[in-house]
Amino acid sequence: MKAWLLKDFGLNNLEMGEVRTPEPRDGELLVKVGAVSLNFRDKAIVDGIYEPHMVPKPLIPVSDAAGTVVAVGDSVTRFEVGDRVNSHLYSRWLDGEPGPDEPDYCFGSPLPGGLAEYMIIHEDSAVRAPENMSDEEAATLPIAALTAWYSLVDFGQIQPGQTVLVQGTGGVSIFAVQIAIALGAKVIATSSSDQNLQTVMNLGAVAGINYRSTPNWEDEVLKLTGGKGVDLLLDVAGGSGINQSIAATKAAGRIAQIGFLAGQTVHLNLMPLIFRQTTIRGIAVAPRSSFDRMNLFLNKHKIRPVIDRVYPFEKAREAYEHLAKGAFGKVVIKIA
Repeated sequence: MKAWLLKDFGLNNLEMGEVRTPEPRDGELLVKVGAVSLNFRDKAIVDGIYEPHMVPKPLIPVSDAAGTVVAVGDSVTRFEVGDRVNSHLYSRWLDGEPGPDEPDYCFGSPLPGGLAEYMIIHEDSAVRAPENMSDEEAATLPIAALTAWYSLVDFGQIQPGQTVLVQGTGGVSIFAVQIAIALGAKVIATSSSDQNLQTVMNLGAVAGINYRSTPNWEDEVLKLTGGKGVDLLLDVAGGSGINQSIAATKAAGRIAQIGFLAGQTVHLNLMPLIFRQTTIRGIAVAPRSSFDRMNLFLNKHKIRPVIDRVYPFEKAREAYEHLAKGAFGKVVIKIA
């Protein structure tokens, strides 16, 4: 089968090649991949800044895939040939709290990912793809949508009328806007692009703040919330901006720490954190059970993914370059 292989760190070392098509073993599905979507994690793996010691070489990258089951191993009962499925990043995290070794079983590193014509997914890890979505749409769900869902529902426990702040307009953030609005929450968005902010407001956000023209954006958040701050803040930036996130969140509010775009280390001012009694929770996607619940919600509320662009399989590198420059919503690569 054709596959993209990361032979060393750096995008120039991501090369198209041919490898043996895998065969499903006991409990496994062989999936003909229809499409994959890119996340910042995928770029960070290629760049060598995401747990580089865990990256095997060569590696078939990209965790998020959607496709059709074309063969099954012995004892498979959850799916059959012809079913459309999603991959799930943490292939062994099925329910409840994560185990200490979940990162050892992630697709796209260290396990082979979906940037290939076929991939192996264990039946316990696979998730039934939404019937009303194409492969390109369904491929956007495993990290971006599920991270937003878990942050808002499982951790944030958002209720109608509460206020959520979403940073940026990437994949997780746009899904968070859509899901939060469907939950009845009010959404404030931040971005460096006035055009993107306007688009987010067209999706239903009540306000947008340009953090470049308003560097003290937390002050604007307090004005918008009558001095209270937001109930939940989804922080995708990381870095020292966490101090502004704390200031923008209400007393006893919650911060879902999702990303590290601005850096993986932080100088944290403890006194505001202590006095405001803020809860900061690291979010690393979610268990499969949450994925199953989310898909039912997406179907019920007719939420469709926002896709910036779909690239053909042969132009995977260009898709990575697009992601590096910034995307509104998701960047997708069509395989089949």
